[in-house]
Amino acid sequence: MSPLLSRPAPLAALTRLSGSGRLLLLLAGLLGYGLSLRLMIAAQVGVAPWEVLHLGLSGRSGLRVGEVSILVGLVLLAYTRLKLGERLGVGTLLNVLLIGVFLDAFAPLIHTPAALAGRWAQFLLGLTLLGLATGAYVGAGLGAGPRDGLMLGLNRVYGWPVSRIRTVVELMVLALGTALGGPLGWGTLVFALLAGPSMAWGLRLFGVEKGAKESK
Repeated sequence: MSPLLSRPAPLAALTRLSGSGRLLLLLAGLLGYGLSLRLMIAAQVGVAPWEVLHLGLSGRSGLRVGEVSILVGLVLLAYTRLKLGERLGVGTLLNVLLIGVFLDAFAPLIHTPAALAGRWAQFLLGLTLLGLATGAYVGAGLGAGPRDGLMLGLNRVYGWPVSRIRTVVELMVLALGTALGGPLGWGTLVFALLAGPSMAWGLRLFGVEKGAKESK
């Protein structure tokens, strides 16, 4: 076995905490996730496909982007529970509610850098934090996010590969978000290329990379 593969996960001990400790880990992960999304949105170089949709809906509805994120999450939650029969955990419900809350709470604190290099640096910082936050909330083991619940439910019910489901769903979300006026940019392509490796890195830090496909 490669020494790299056998190296212990430095934060794996956090996933073996008691119930209250795991809840704190979950909350820290959701806080970090909300901050990561706000950093990328404020960078104004492009955002993740789901944020393209959320920002497009926000512009059309007048709601804040975090509020839109919560509403979309609740719709997905209802569909995956009622139509696909996915089980819900406390982490799933907190994911829906708190990421949107944190996303809006950070809005007055995070600004757009004047220089393009600074904007890209902020975007990449957000993308890195996204991976760390994913490892934290998945490591807490209290339930997958609503978007993952949708993909896992479709996989279980129809037998389609998760990777294919994710690609199709995110392309549909991106197309709809763009049609609604969501911000499509080079950062969207960078996110598509680097989000997977960033999340895998975060999952490895917490020792939960095997079989873990959860994100927002």
